[in-house]
Amino acid sequence: MKLKNWYIIGSVGLFLLAGFMLTWLVYPKNLVRYPFFIALLLLDFYLWTKVRDRIFTYNKVLKYLVVAIYWSPLIALSLSMLANIIVPQSQWNQLFRVYLFGGIFAIYIGKIIPGVLLLSWDVIHFVFRLVRSIFYFKKLGLNQTSQDTKRINRRKFLGDTALATGGLIIGTMFTGMFKWVHQFSIREIDVQLKGLKSTAFDGYRIVQLSDLHLGGWADESALEQAVEEVNNLNPDLVVFTGDLVNYRTDEAFRFKNILSKLKAKDGVSAILGNHDYGDYLNWPSRAAKQENMNQLFDFFNEIGWKLLRNEHLILTRETEKIAIIGVENWSKNNRFPRYGDILKASKGIGQVQGKILLSHDPSHWNTIVTQKHKDIDLMLAGHTHGFQFGIEIPGIKWSPAQYMYEEWAGLYTNADTNQKLYVNRGLGSIGYPGRIGILPEITLINLKA
Repeated sequence: MKLKNWYIIGSVGLFLLAGFMLTWLVYPKNLVRYPFFIALLLLDFYLWTKVRDRIFTYNKVLKYLVVAIYWSPLIALSLSMLANIIVPQSQWNQLFRVYLFGGIFAIYIGKIIPGVLLLSWDVIHFVFRLVRSIFYFKKLGLNQTSQDTKRINRRKFLGDTALATGGLIIGTMFTGMFKWVHQFSIREIDVQLKGLKSTAFDGYRIVQLSDLHLGGWADESALEQAVEEVNNLNPDLVVFTGDLVNYRTDEAFRFKNILSKLKAKDGVSAILGNHDYGDYLNWPSRAAKQENMNQLFDFFNEIGWKLLRNEHLILTRETEKIAIIGVENWSKNNRFPRYGDILKASKGIGQVQGKILLSHDPSHWNTIVTQKHKDIDLMLAGHTHGFQFGIEIPGIKWSPAQYMYEEWAGLYTNADTNQKLYVNRGLGSIGYPGRIGILPEITLINLKA
């Protein structure tokens, strides 16, 4: 093997090792995704060999420009990881940070599809050639020159189609970032609580918000619009079902005045989601992590939201009562925290006619709630974001989220217990700062006696 090739192999190996170490130091929970990153990098190199052949030029300036453009996402990602060691991302300009990583993500998604298509074609072509060599197709009288010409034409057509598809995907991804990410959808549903006997709570209006992920908002104006839309619904109660931030509490500080404007007759009640605990960062000490949590608790107090940590509150109308039971995060997936305790949250609840559970992760419903807590009429959850990507049109409801969660968006009813679950699609975003097909959601729930 040539010395140049050994240099390339060694450089790639060192790059992957450095990336592993940086991920472990900064975002340890993302290590489970590192094998996917390696596969993506290999696919990127493969796609480059196809792109390089199509844009061959003797003009060195143009050649180096094309190389720089193609590899700019990887270069930007590498430099940002290194820069994070010197200046933590929490101190970066929010607008720059959101669109930097969103752009990197969008371009890589655009590369995956043509890369997979072209790789699949090459694999099929290799198998075909292997079979042909075994069975000596040449002796069957086939016009080999004609067959080769047809294959070359098919390969060119497939290559052009794959690259055009990648460009279309990248364009769609950027549209999702700059347009659909803040195209708020107000979804209104009627829910009957089986325990209610009178009409005291008939028409009671609950607005559910979930998954704000404030670290992913590029500016404040969109959140101001969302708060205004909620207030215009004239809610009796606003509930927030977790994931206020992405990684750390200080992501929320600049939104304090906006969130404090959220109003309802019976106030705003909130619970924690898996991202609120600070588990996705390596903290210098336990004390530092606890201080982050203390800042979160203080923040909820300062904006006037009632944080329910395995607690409940009672709403009273005339002779009837409804319990709002808020638990900490509990998930069927042991990768996420399991602090939720419905028994503790219900202690001292007394006689109430209806029970509404706030629990961030919808997997809590089928695993625990419908099995052991059949007195809960309605559970409100979030967490899935509807994967921020999918199709929701009359007659079609699809998203990759459905392959990970039995209940991933909308209203569900358990046939045996008649208990109901509503999964909010989230108002914010994480990872990809955009939405495609699954719009950010504000839910208006009208209670019916």
